[in-house]
Amino acid sequence: MDGAQDWTHAFPLLRQLPNELFVQLRDASLIVELPEGSRIFGPGQAPDSFLLLLDGTIRVQQTSESGREIVLYRVQAGESCALTTACLLGYEDYQAEGIAETRIRAVAMPRALFDRLIASSREFRQFVFTAFSRRVTNLFRLIEEVAFQRIDVRLAQKLLELAGSRQHIAATHQDLANELGSAREVISRQLSEFARRGWLRVARGTVEIIDGSALTQLARHG
Repeated sequence: MDGAQDWTHAFPLLRQLPNELFVQLRDASLIVELPEGSRIFGPGQAPDSFLLLLDGTIRVQQTSESGREIVLYRVQAGESCALTTACLLGYEDYQAEGIAETRIRAVAMPRALFDRLIASSREFRQFVFTAFSRRVTNLFRLIEEVAFQRIDVRLAQKLLELAGSRQHIAATHQDLANELGSAREVISRQLSEFARRGWLRVARGTVEIIDGSALTQLARHG
């Protein structure tokens, strides 16, 4: 298999499989490519493959009956989707949706092969459940933040995370509300308060951080 098709280098733990199983996994899985904005899965759908992301980012989000969205997590290159894992193991339909935030390239492992490897390979189970447990821990952390942490602290943390080393963030008030599982009106009020304090400047679709140290102080100490 040539370098363009041999995707297993992106998942070193899979190379620990016995050779027979490794060859089955490598040869039976398909590489798929999807453009930015593609809906990869959604509520009511049943997964037919186990996805391993090679390039790009997938946003997994849930929408309430009232239409409010919350971003549950993102799948990055070198990771698998925990929700897909849970649905495959439990024979359940998806309860959330996955959206390609960028152009993505992924490995699709057929369900039958996933089931066979889960049943027969300790190494494959360790690969799947290690990633799954890590994501579940992060989801519990998200639940704790939504339930108990002040929205101003969470917003400051999210702004700093999105900004990284930059000062400008391309995000609408609704984008930020979706990230935090809050209402747009709540986020708008909080951004206005940050702007009043001189910490940032808000324009249509963008936020410019003016006083990063003040946001950092709030994010760390509340």
